[in-house]
This record gives sequence, structure tokens and C-alpha cells, in this order.
Amino acid sequence: MNINEHFIHGEIDPALVRGLLFDVDGTLSDSDDHMVERVSKILSPFSFLFEQKDHQRFARWLVMAMETPANFFYGLADTIGIDAPIAKLFNWLSQKQHPQNAGREHFKIIPGVNDMLERLSAHFPMAVVSARDSISTDRFLEHFELKSYFQEIVTSQTCRHTKPYPDPVLYAAQKLGLDPKACLMIGDTIVDVQAGKSAGAQTLGVLCGFGTQRELKRAGADLILSTTPDLLQVLLD
Repeated sequence: MNINEHFIHGEIDPALVRGLLFDVDGTLSDSDDHMVERVSKILSPFSFLFEQKDHQRFARWLVMAMETPANFFYGLADTIGIDAPIAKLFNWLSQKQHPQNAGREHFKIIPGVNDMLERLSAHFPMAVVSARDSISTDRFLEHFELKSYFQEIVTSQTCRHTKPYPDPVLYAAQKLGLDPKACLMIGDTIVDVQAGKSAGAQTLGVLCGFGTQRELKRAGADLILSTTPDLLQVLLD
């Protein structure tokens, strides 16, 4: 496979990368398609309102449009100190919706992620840096047997502030025993890029999630790839 087919914009210095930090939603988890499916089901009775009855296309646009405001308001909640009760509420809702003995078919994974993590784990220490709650993060990782690849799991309540603040990136780097400058933050949204850059890490944006090429480029992503597993072509091949 030719890296030029998947290389979108920018460059990183692979020689400086000693540790990898992964976002979850849109980076490891195919959560955008799951959300689109849920919104599409809600809109289905009103398909007659859309051109060629294509309510699914509108659902995808709506999910993408909501992601940036959602990140902004969560960051605002973090700033004014009400993110903790919000996270507790989400954890409680997660327990109510998905009890421990419930099926886990609602989880999806980006194709190629399992193989990618297995190969990269032989060369780099790795951590999860997610704005998800701890319960859904653990369930996703356990469901696809990914947890053993990571030395540290950082979620929305691990640090005082979550992304786009640098705190979770700095925390993860410390837990891996690395300088943040030796880490590569990988994510699909501008908050991933902002958190990584403000911590001094190199940043890589992927287009398999919520973020667009324009948004990630404007946020200052050092490199943008089509999908997360393309990282193998950058670091190993």
C-alpha cells in the first residue's frame, strides 16, 4: 500500500516518537457511524421531508455539525467546574442503559485497529486519552480485547481538566515515563489536536471520525491521515 494514497496533509518526525496517545471516539471506535444510525432511526418517519427521502445523509451531517459545539460546551463545563457532576450523570445513564450483563453489540471498531495496536505495541508504550466516561471507555476496550495494549487509560475525570486542556496528555506522558514532546497524540477532532499541541506533543489527525480536514488543518495538526490504521505506514513501514 502506498502511503501517498492515505497521506492527506503535513508531516511528523517519526524519529522523535517514543509513545502513542490515542483518542477513542472516531479514532479507535467507529462511534460516528453508530450515532448516525441512531439519529437516522429517529428521522426515519420524516424521510418524506428530505430530498430523495435521504434522511440518512442529513443524519450524518447533523452528527458532524453537533460534534464541535459539544466539545465546546463540555470544555466550558470543565472550565467552570461542573464537569464532574456531568460525568457522574453520564456514568449513571451508561449503567442504566447498558448494565454489566447486557449485550454489547452497540460497540463498533474502526477496521484495522486491532492489528494496528498489536503491531505498534511491540514498538511503543501506549495510552488512551479520551473525553469519554470511564465506564463506556472500559467496556469498549474490553469488548474488543484492546485493554492489554495500553499502559494507561485516561478518561474525562482522570485529571482536573479534560481535552482541549493539556492536562490529560501531560498525565498520560508522565505515566508512560516520557517527555510530552516524545509523544504523538492521535485523534479525530480539534480538541485532540489542541490538547496535544498545548502539551508539546506532536499531533496526528484522522478523518475516520468527526473532524474534517479543514478543521484539523486549521487546529494545527502536524499530520492528517485518512484513517487511524494508516499510522502503521508512517511509523513502521
